[in-house]
Amino acid sequence: MHTRTLLAAILLTSLAPGLTEAKERIADTRDLPVDLELVLAVDVSRSMDADEQALQRLGYIAALRHPDVIAAIQSGPLGRIAITYFEWSGANAQRIVVPWSVIEDGEGADAVAAQISPGEVYGRYGTSISSSLAFGASLFDGNGLAGARRTIDISGDGPNNMGPPVTPIRDAVIARGITINGLAITLRNPGERSGSSIFDIDNLDAYYRDCVVGGVGAFTVAVTAVEQFEEAIRRKLVTEIAVQPPTILPVVDRQELPVTDCLIGESNTKPRLSR
Repeated sequence: MHTRTLLAAILLTSLAPGLTEAKERIADTRDLPVDLELVLAVDVSRSMDADEQALQRLGYIAALRHPDVIAAIQSGPLGRIAITYFEWSGANAQRIVVPWSVIEDGEGADAVAAQISPGEVYGRYGTSISSSLAFGASLFDGNGLAGARRTIDISGDGPNNMGPPVTPIRDAVIARGITINGLAITLRNPGERSGSSIFDIDNLDAYYRDCVVGGVGAFTVAVTAVEQFEEAIRRKLVTEIAVQPPTILPVVDRQELPVTDCLIGESNTKPRLSR
């Protein structure tokens, strides 16, 4: 697992956009066509306590079983998508919880949701969005699927503070034709959370918007309260799954917004990581 993550990061950072575009993925004729290949990358770093980890997992379980998500899946030309779900924290801490699974109805969605364990506590110190994006992108390779769209949906409660800088990895992933969407989690004000971290920032949604997400139709959803979790995850899944998603997320003109420091996590690094 560690080797795969590091190799993926090295390969992604070394790819020139021109070469990436010239070598478009040609699907094997045996690959199963789906409307969407969706990687769910879920932050379980130590800054998230057991209750917060459970809330996040329960949010995904409920969302996957919700009629709106099933309807979004069935709205596509093929009426089926493929999902894999992994949890991540530090640079070499990514763990696949749900391997690639095809969903085309409520039964398939329930089977995927049943593999997510809300009571389990996992995670290591550090938050490596960059390594996790590289790992997520590697999961599309040789997966036996031929998706019309490919998306990484990454959640997180802090900026990148381990592994490579996030923007070069993000750009390399996007150059492969993969869209990155984000769920920025800020349940308490910086400095007020249990086990508060030097890496907490007060504009995490802006950080995700400017430094993490990208690609065709990319967006960020912010969660600032516990009661928002389930609805936010459901809205996010519906938006990225549906071929013609409903207008449920605000459109933001990025040119009118201040530029976020994408190295804020690294610049705040101290000898001992707080998560």
